[in-house]
Amino acid sequence: MITVALVDAAATELLGAAIAGLVRASDVILLEGDLGAGKTTLVRGLVGGLGGPDRVTSPTFTLRHEYQTLPPVTHVDCWRLTDPSELDDLGLDEVVEAGGAVVIEWGEFAAFRFADRALRVSLADADGGLRRVARIDLTAPAWARRDGELAAALVGVGLDAETSSPAESTT
Repeated sequence: MITVALVDAAATELLGAAIAGLVRASDVILLEGDLGAGKTTLVRGLVGGLGGPDRVTSPTFTLRHEYQTLPPVTHVDCWRLTDPSELDDLGLDEVVEAGGAVVIEWGEFAAFRFADRALRVSLADADGGLRRVARIDLTAPAWARRDGELAAALVGVGLDAETSSPAESTT
């Protein structure tokens, strides 16, 4: 588990850019956090870090946005979904099979399908709402091997991070 202090929206975008350096074909990223926690801001940094457009918006009402990056990114919002079978209509398995990366806001809704292969990022308020904190779970096998890379990328963009073992993070 890596914990990152995020002092503002710019720091949240930097976190996304740091993660972008690690994204590979067929990756899945699950974003969790309350409304306004910074999920779309993180995606803006990620898409920008992959060479995509500056204009990244929440897919809350369209459910799915696609960005022509390398690898291509499909950005999904599960907030309005009510039944897990609705994930099938979004074609996410096909995106992954075709080598695209998938980023899912309200990722806890899709965890039953992707948790064993996904990077999980939880965004939450800290210090009474004065800042945010990101908790990054790299326990999925595909991501566990990238923990050192992510730690270096965070330093590279100027973010302070703490690393803890899974056992430490549950206490």
